[in-house]
Amino acid sequence: MQHEVAFFKPYPLKKGQKIRIEDSPLQGDWEVVDVTAFKVMIRCPITKKELTKDRFFFFTETKKDQWPNE
Repeated sequence: MQHEVAFFKPYPLKKGQKIRIEDSPLQGDWEVVDVTAFKVMIRCPITKKELTKDRFFFFTETKKDQWPNE
């Protein structure tokens, strides 16, 4: 029997990449500082706070926008 199935893939982040997280406690603008197979270190461009998290990013869209968005 066929069912509607949602597929997810981790986004292939790169050092220096500028990202915006939406719908998350971490929502806002971040810069990718480092990436490993399992972890990503991100930095807030405004506060300079750095966090190391499990790779949880999934792609939604790419578009031109102001960054950081204060």
